[in-house]
Amino acid sequence: MTFSIVARSADGRLHGVAVASKFLAAGALVPAAEAEVGAVATQAHVNLAYRQQGLALLRSGVAAPDVVAGLVAADPGRDDRQLGVVGATGVGATWTGPRCHPWAGGQAGDGWAAQGNILAGPHVVDAVRDAWLGGATLPFARRLLAALRAGDEAGGDRRGRQSAGLLVVERRGGYAGTGDELVDLRVDDHPDPTAELGRLLDIHTMLFDRPDPATLLDLAGPLAGEVAALLAAAGHPVAGAPAPVTAGHPVGAVAAPAGPVAVALDEALAAWAGWENLEERLVPERIDPLVLEHLRRSAVHLPAPRAGD
Repeated sequence: MTFSIVARSADGRLHGVAVASKFLAAGALVPAAEAEVGAVATQAHVNLAYRQQGLALLRSGVAAPDVVAGLVAADPGRDDRQLGVVGATGVGATWTGPRCHPWAGGQAGDGWAAQGNILAGPHVVDAVRDAWLGGATLPFARRLLAALRAGDEAGGDRRGRQSAGLLVVERRGGYAGTGDELVDLRVDDHPDPTAELGRLLDIHTMLFDRPDPATLLDLAGPLAGEVAALLAAAGHPVAGAPAPVTAGHPVGAVAAPAGPVAVALDEALAAWAGWENLEERLVPERIDPLVLEHLRRSAVHLPAPRAGD
């Protein structure tokens, strides 16, 4: 019913699972991962116990091939199961029970394993493998998604499409550093779930990725004035800043904030960013170009001022 990839980043800091299926909410059943420990995918006739049992074995230092061997040996339903495991080091491992619906099979290599059942053919797993191996320059989550998309484009689940999921973990990589779930996205029921998963990942990247220090812009001079005017137009005026000088429209140029007003600019920007869920991209006295562009787009879509305003 499913094809998936479990994988580890080259530096061992990230682990993840990407999955797609003609099955409702496959992302709720198939994947499990633990930061700096490993990742597990259970599919075909899913055994949910594999997820925590597999991670527990990986946590204790058992290698991925031995985790797979141990789980299936202890399971009387193994002939109907499919399983992929990757650990903190070494090769990944995969199992396909002999009673899984054809085509069914998998492949594994250093830091990854790909598997699927009820597929259009073995070329689906080949496509997942090739996209993973060829995507080393991509960010980890996007590399997983590229592998999933390649399998989908190769025919994927031969019954059709319904759901997809993407799970990536990194130690303290979650929201505000308070958890390990770097990416946890699901498309439970959709005619093109892999494409929809990509759209969600784009939004996730915009909202939650940390800004690139090399691209940050100083909030000074004309840029500070523009940002202050845009914030005022968005309903978050900078305390102590002069009113916009462009007559008859809420967005215009203001004098560049300085001294205490510069602090107030940071505060107004933080208030607006919290409203827009962009707080993870804030840096004091600087602005992420992505945040600036979103602020500019927001101002363009503000209602036009009424006569007399």
